[in-house]
Amino acid sequence: MVRVLRSCIQSILKLVNSVIGMAGLAMILYSAWMIRVWQRKMGELPFGHDSDYPPPWFIYMFLGLGVAFCVITCLGHVAAETANGCCLHLYMVFVVLLIMLEAAVTVDVFVNQDWEKDFPKDPSGSFDQFKNFIRSNYEMCKWVGLSLVSVQGLSLLLAMILKALGPHQYYDSDDEYAPDRVPLLRNAPPHYVVVDPGYVHGNDAWRRQTNR
Repeated sequence: MVRVLRSCIQSILKLVNSVIGMAGLAMILYSAWMIRVWQRKMGELPFGHDSDYPPPWFIYMFLGLGVAFCVITCLGHVAAETANGCCLHLYMVFVVLLIMLEAAVTVDVFVNQDWEKDFPKDPSGSFDQFKNFIRSNYEMCKWVGLSLVSVQGLSLLLAMILKALGPHQYYDSDDEYAPDRVPLLRNAPPHYVVVDPGYVHGNDAWRRQTNR
């Protein structure tokens, strides 16, 4: 029963964790699109150190979050497959830190009226475009954000349950009770095979007749 429950939780954790990976891939693709737009406008990549323009922090942030989401997804798949305690602990720490970061940003946006002043100016204009998109599609973005946070919370809960169940324990059906039988076998008296001498001589005579 425990094995079946563990297998179900592992499968659900992989499925839920894949949603986080899909969000990370979407962020990376959006960052690649913003890098392409920056290159067409500025004539150079935003990663040059000799650029005359301020660094586009918004592109860096989105790209970093996308990579972090993908790393967490890979770690979650490894933890779900192996059910290793160390991997599960590390995965839960990363998910908790991610949720805390998202909560801090959300509280700052809703509590602080001048939250936009906390961020530096984005020369690419991607930050303003992103704000306008959220304002024009607030309901959809709200449900997408809530769904993503719910998925992260569910993955954290499943990882905790999987950690409580413990790792896999494989048993061989032939050797399952071997430790209990070994002392008896060790103390058993030796067995001797008694062969009838007449039987042996009869076999020798039969071999001689067949060889003739």
